[in-house]
Amino acid sequence: MTNDPVLVVGYYVLVGGLGLIVGSFLNVLIYRVPAGISIVRPPSACPTCHTPIKARDNIPVLSWLLLRGRCRSCQSPISPRYPLVEAFTGLLWLLLAWWALDDGSINPLLPLVLVLTAAGIALAFIDFQHHRLPDAIVLPLYPITAVGLLFAGLMSGQWPWSGALIGLAVWLVPIGALWFFSGGRGMGFGDVKLAPVLGVTLGWVGVGAAAVGLFAAFLVGGVVGVALMVSRRAGRRSQLAFGPYLLIGALLGLLVGEPVWNAYLDSFGG
Repeated sequence: MTNDPVLVVGYYVLVGGLGLIVGSFLNVLIYRVPAGISIVRPPSACPTCHTPIKARDNIPVLSWLLLRGRCRSCQSPISPRYPLVEAFTGLLWLLLAWWALDDGSINPLLPLVLVLTAAGIALAFIDFQHHRLPDAIVLPLYPITAVGLLFAGLMSGQWPWSGALIGLAVWLVPIGALWFFSGGRGMGFGDVKLAPVLGVTLGWVGVGAAAVGLFAAFLVGGVVGVALMVSRRAGRRSQLAFGPYLLIGALLGLLVGEPVWNAYLDSFGG
C-alpha cells in the first residue's frame, strides 16, 4: 500500500466494515456457545416469537436503529448488546488497522490480531455473564495463532521466536502459578489456557509488549476489583471474571507496550 489517501481511506473502510459484520457474528457466538447451541443452525430468529430474522433486519447497527430496538414481528425488545458488540468490534478493528499501518505498509500481524480481538470480544462478554472461557472458542486460537505467526514471518522475513517464547513464559508462568497455588480460586483454568495465545503473540511484537500487557491486565483488574468492593457490589470472596482484563491488558500491550517498556528502561539508563 502506498500513501495514496484514497487507498488509505479504502483500507480503513474495508477493515471497519468487516469489523461490523464480524461483530454481528460474535453476537451469535456470545448467545449460542455457552448454551451449547450450534452456531450454524438454526438461522438467527427472534428469541420471543421465533420468527427468522430477514436479511434486511440483520444489517449491523443500522437495522437495530431502524427497528428502534424491537422485533419487526412481535415488537419484543432487542437487547442493545447487539449493536454495542457490532459497533465495538468495528471500532476496535479500525484502531488495529491504524496500529498496523506504518509508512504505507501494513503489519503482516494484522490478520492474526484482528481474529484474536474478535474472539476476545466474544470471550469477554461470555466471561462477564457466565464466568467461563469456553474451549470451543479458546482452543481453536492455538492453530490460528500458529498460522498467523507463520504468515507474519513469511511476509516480513523476520522470525522473533525468542521474543515470542519469552512472551509466552511471561504470561503463562504467573497466571498458571496463581491458578495452581490457589486451587483455581485465584485464577480460572480458562485464563491459563488463554494466556499462551496472548503471550506468544505479544512476545512476537516485543518482550516489552508482553510485559506491559500482563502488568496492565493485573492493574486494570485490581482497580476494578477494588472499585467493586468499595461500592459494595462485590466482597473479598466474590469471584471476578478475569478473562476480560487479560484481554484488555493484551490490547494495551499491543498498542503501547513497546514505547512504554522502552521509556521504562530509558529511565534507568538516563
